[in-house]
Amino acid sequence: MSTRVFVAWFDDEHAVLDATRAAREAGFCIHDVYTPFAVHGMDEAMGLRPSRLTWVCFVAGVVGLSFGLLLQYYTSAVSWPLNVGGKPFNSLPAFIPVAFELTVLFAALSTVAALFVKLGLRPRLGPTDVLARVTNDRFALCLTTADARFSEARASELCSHHHALETTYAEVS
Repeated sequence: MSTRVFVAWFDDEHAVLDATRAAREAGFCIHDVYTPFAVHGMDEAMGLRPSRLTWVCFVAGVVGLSFGLLLQYYTSAVSWPLNVGGKPFNSLPAFIPVAFELTVLFAALSTVAALFVKLGLRPRLGPTDVLARVTNDRFALCLTTADARFSEARASELCSHHHALETTYAEVS
């Protein structure tokens, strides 16, 4: 489903950052900000919440650690105990390398999977609509026009005040 948005084009990362802050303070609904590279402080300027992906990584790491320790304990002390050099069956120092590797493996794979699900990165039938010029040297601030508080005159004035190169309308998905 495509959405009609008001797009302001900028050639400077500081200008788009200031314009994003000003648009949020003015009450505009920000659809997205497209940049060719990461801009420090853009999350705060857009009013985005901190990511919960760190919690997914932590929980998956704890699950991987628990799985690794329990699997090794079960195989070496319960299922098939072998006396190797007089060491105890449940020797924790021997379990650490495998448990560490499973912790990292579970955390990494679960975090990537959660990121793909959250961003909707899955195979699609057709190409996604991307504003063409942001892949090279432009920054784009997209404001939602479906919002009842949207005013083209106010949006144009705000963007020109923050040195927008041009303003247009576009259809984005």
